Amino acid sequence: MSEFHLQGEKIYLRLMTVEDTDRIVGWRNNSRVRRNFIYQKPFTREGHLAWIRDQVDTGKVVQFIICEKGTDRPVGSVYFRDISKEHHKAEYGIFIGEDDAVGKGIGSEVCRLACGYGFREKKWHKIILRAFSDNKAAIRSYEKAGFEQEAYLREEVCIDGVYRDVVLMGLLNPDRADKTPGCR
Repeated sequence: MSEFHLQGEKIYLRLMTVEDTDRIVGWRNNSRVRRNFIYQKPFTREGHLAWIRDQVDTGKVVQFIICEKGTDRPVGSVYFRDISKEHHKAEYGIFIGEDDAVGKGIGSEVCRLACGYGFREKKWHKIILRAFSDNKAAIRSYEKAGFEQEAYLREEVCIDGVYRDVVLMGLLNPDRADKTPGCR
């Protein structure tokens, strides 16, 4: 299963393994990465191993490592959480962990590739995401991939004593057979 790859132009996605734990912990503790997450507490190895055991191994989360083509260098991670088989949807999350990989269009490519996987392979109807309203670069990247703002949540979370606004964005499966509302 770890041989599964999704190929893009600049990058490919491979399934995350337990061997990626130290890398993930380091990336998530990078202040540039952490400031854009609602969950702000420092990451630990034990916490990440629990995430794998309780979320990934149970199918509640699908998580990939983003790798540069040519060098195979891991530069970040993308995941789907809160996967709902009943409602055919999931929540998208991404982080570019390597500082020198930021601003190179990787995020937009990852978003298109990962969401394509969710729609084609998992047959999801909808993918949602949450972003801080002041994270303009991320919001632009999500819009380039087709996400639309569905809600603006004022003072949604309190981080370091400051309330922050959150944008809820959604993307419907563009290949759904029936474009009218309905469930399977």
